[in-house]
Amino acid sequence: MESNYQIDKVDLSILAILMEDAKTPYTEIAKKILVSAGTIHVRMKKMEEAGVVKKSRLVLNYELLGYDLTAFLGIYLEKGSNYIEVIKQMEKIPEIVEAHYTTGVYSIFAKIRCKNTKHMRYVLNENIQSVKGIQRTETIISLEQSIDKQLKL
Repeated sequence: MESNYQIDKVDLSILAILMEDAKTPYTEIAKKILVSAGTIHVRMKKMEEAGVVKKSRLVLNYELLGYDLTAFLGIYLEKGSNYIEVIKQMEKIPEIVEAHYTTGVYSIFAKIRCKNTKHMRYVLNENIQSVKGIQRTETIISLEQSIDKQLKL
């Protein structure tokens, strides 16, 4: 990993275009910012090696796939030192799509996707609350996701 890589305006332009649509061909990006497609390829490779670009992801419409319920879980740990082991166990639960180690009331704040309330109850009771080290959880059901965007660079 190149830790001393310096991001410039060309890199920021490339990233801005790809953040809007990650499927944009390098040739199209090159035309938009007036450089060669080879330059785009080299810059992307360098940004990947430097850790600026971590991975590409397919964004799904979970509702169309039958996952109509999104919820957030505030997770209280028995002890803060349980964090690493709890996270290892939580990674095995497919419905947990995000988890954050946090300050404040909760030790961990997680996002889950479920098909319905029955499915969520199963995930909570049979999977999450049975993880050793979790003391208790609080569930917040999302009624609608109003904002979903990337940070503008």
